[in-house]
Amino acid sequence: MKNIKLDKSGLTLKQLRYIWENPIHFELADEMMIGIKASRKTVTDIADSNETVYGVNTGFGLLASEKIARKDLDKLQRNLVISHATGVGNSIDSNTTRLIMTLKAVSLSQGFSGIHPNTINLLIDLINHEIYPVIPEKGSVGASGDLAPLAHMSLTMIGLGTANYKGEVIESSEALKQAGLKPIKLGPKEGLALLNGTQVSAGLALKGLFLTENCLNAAVLSGALSVEAAKGSLSPFDERIHKARGQIGQIKLAKIYTDLLDNSEIASSHEDCDRVQDPYCLRCQPQVMGAILDSVEYTASRLLIEANAATDNPLIFSAEGDVLSGGNFHAEPVGLVADFVAIGLADMANMSERRIAMLIDPHMSRLPAFLVPDSGVNSGFMIVHVTAAALASENKTLVHPASCDTIPTSANQEDHVSMATFAARKLTDIAENTATIIGIEIMSACQGIDFHKDLKTSPRLHKVYQQVRKQVSFLDKDRLMTDDLHNLRNMVLKGDLNKHLEELCPSL
Repeated sequence: MKNIKLDKSGLTLKQLRYIWENPIHFELADEMMIGIKASRKTVTDIADSNETVYGVNTGFGLLASEKIARKDLDKLQRNLVISHATGVGNSIDSNTTRLIMTLKAVSLSQGFSGIHPNTINLLIDLINHEIYPVIPEKGSVGASGDLAPLAHMSLTMIGLGTANYKGEVIESSEALKQAGLKPIKLGPKEGLALLNGTQVSAGLALKGLFLTENCLNAAVLSGALSVEAAKGSLSPFDERIHKARGQIGQIKLAKIYTDLLDNSEIASSHEDCDRVQDPYCLRCQPQVMGAILDSVEYTASRLLIEANAATDNPLIFSAEGDVLSGGNFHAEPVGLVADFVAIGLADMANMSERRIAMLIDPHMSRLPAFLVPDSGVNSGFMIVHVTAAALASENKTLVHPASCDTIPTSANQEDHVSMATFAARKLTDIAENTATIIGIEIMSACQGIDFHKDLKTSPRLHKVYQQVRKQVSFLDKDRLMTDDLHNLRNMVLKGDLNKHLEELCPSL
């Protein structure tokens, strides 16, 4: 298990991906505890005084003007967590929950939250002991923080709710006991610090980003394999075309396609063919996939900022003794980029589906109809293309931006919200659809390549082909293809093809 120290340098995108994929062991740097203790002292000094400060000794939302007596402040914070744990729907998977908990620990470690050292220490202990609170995925509007889901995360810290421990969902109190940990008693502002923040939106968006990167790598490979299967032209990948336009992602992708297709026997065999131009799904890959890469890189840069940010409210500036109410809990930066990358992900699927349609059409591909011998008797790839078309169409509904919606909450006190949690959450649905489509294309392209007799594809693509053929054999006649679809979808989603294009995506 890898050890990571939380310090002022923050976490990198590669570390965040690793944390999403693997259990982790954290240590908190001594330098971070200095700020944590200073902000905690500011909070306790206010709580012991007659000063009225939101989040320390007041109610919340519309009740912010209600001052709470000192004797009730601890009860106030416990009640806040319990009352806000109103999430519904399926539980967030443990990998993403670990990432969410990590993001919350990073935010609290900044020294602006006023929490007790014991609170962040317990959160880190939960991560290190692989105790993952059960967090329902629905119930946040992505403003005033991801209140409901973060309340469910916080329940475990006070010994309530349920948690996933050693692969089993049990009572949080029992999970803590088995791990030798004790629940905490929340003090002034601590419940609010735990609940306020964008960590669920950001965690789900990072998951969606990582899945998008896996799909992007696989789609570049599937597109190159389709060029080979259809005996497409290499001219559209000439670097002079792309430098004349100047789009960075396009230039990068053109070179990658050129490298992938280099030294191909298939390409050499049709250098003097009678085709003038290939369809856009082959010819315009650098332009389309390059633009998607640019959107992925921009999204990654914004989410990395958010991952290392202090996003609760109010924030404690202990050097000046100030407690300032603002709006860092508003997840608009997350919602907008989640919607942005979703558009690229859906269009990646659109282009892949078009290449499948091209490959099964003998007039376009010059391959056997539906990519199968004796296509009168066999349906071959006819209906797997229908599956791809269905999923591509479904994506077009899912990709409708969530961040352009808002709905007032908390008796109109919180009158504009980001809907970032949903924007981020539906990225996974789009990615799963897209991975299935890309898997179908990979299977189709490899089938097409097999019809080119003894001609081999390029050395780099041949390695991809060999990896695919270990999972899916040549379709010589109709057979059940459910397992094939499942295997290739998982290959894409899990990033099993990333090793062939490690230079492409930001988090690899």
